Amino acid sequence: MSDTITKFTYQSFQQGKNLFALAHKTLSTRLMDIVSPSEKKAKPIPNEVLLELQERLNHLLEVDWEDAEQGIYSKEILFDNSWEDFFRYYPAILIDMPQMWERVKNKKYQEFAPEIEIQGYPSYYVQNFHHQTDGYLSDSSANLYDLQVEILFGGSADPMRRRILAPLKKSLEVFSYVLPKQIKVLDVACGTGRTLKSIRSALPEVSLFGVDLSPAYLRKANEVLSQIPGELPQLLQANAEELPYLDNYFHAVTSVFLFHELPAPVRQSVIEESFRVTKPGGTFIICDSIQMSDSPQMQVIMENFSETFHEPYYRNYMTDDLIKRLHKAGFESVDTQIHFMSKYLIARKPV
Repeated sequence: MSDTITKFTYQSFQQGKNLFALAHKTLSTRLMDIVSPSEKKAKPIPNEVLLELQERLNHLLEVDWEDAEQGIYSKEILFDNSWEDFFRYYPAILIDMPQMWERVKNKKYQEFAPEIEIQGYPSYYVQNFHHQTDGYLSDSSANLYDLQVEILFGGSADPMRRRILAPLKKSLEVFSYVLPKQIKVLDVACGTGRTLKSIRSALPEVSLFGVDLSPAYLRKANEVLSQIPGELPQLLQANAEELPYLDNYFHAVTSVFLFHELPAPVRQSVIEESFRVTKPGGTFIICDSIQMSDSPQMQVIMENFSETFHEPYYRNYMTDDLIKRLHKAGFESVDTQIHFMSKYLIARKPV
């Protein structure tokens, strides 16, 4: 009975997040149309697509619950939501919205506060992705990011992130002869550390590493991960095109929600670097947006995402052949999965 109650609580929790996100997006869109109307208008989504979207979301949540039931990660993580952070940062999101609207209206895609240092970063990175104030380069942006992404995905961002955990744990079985504490897992573009926190819930003893270009987001990741008892975050500021690690160093490498924000040649470079630092027999797991090749019926949603948000490389990503890129780098036996609006590629490095 306790499991039934827990599952019902989880479903209610997720439904509440989804309804809140929908209300937020509806209200903010109407306010923007009144206060700062934009020329860009989202295309209407056909009813049959909306129905499939709901089915995909329901399936995502069911798989998330099943993985927790099977012990891939604890059920406690299903409710990992900081109400303190919500009440602290949601007002900041509301206050920031007029600036975002003006940025949309005036097509300002590389606007940063004077105190933000933008020198030394790749040009493709110095963007107001999602029209975020200061892009990924300020502490305020890092504080708001996780809540913004949860709203964007209707409360499903964490369940989508957690879909890497089952294949990750499975892939590490080939290294069963290695002591758990000697297993090394790297998260590329770790951001605020949300994915690393999920990995820790599934793999309590392995050594976790994270790299990101943003010092502000790394500071946030350090804050998040340091709250875990006994955790020692091993985080570095680095470009994923030049990972600061030895060849064949990691037993597994992950990357979540990165590739759609990279130009095509950079995607290949990051894949090749991930191959280089992965041990023979190790695995590289990508989680990112669905693509036309696997979800053509979702084309209108993908196009709306590209138009509504500032995602300068997303249209190319929609039709990019990531499997071909993985094979070109040397990975083999690439498996793919689709969960809700995310695609997963699980690639093995030959022994």
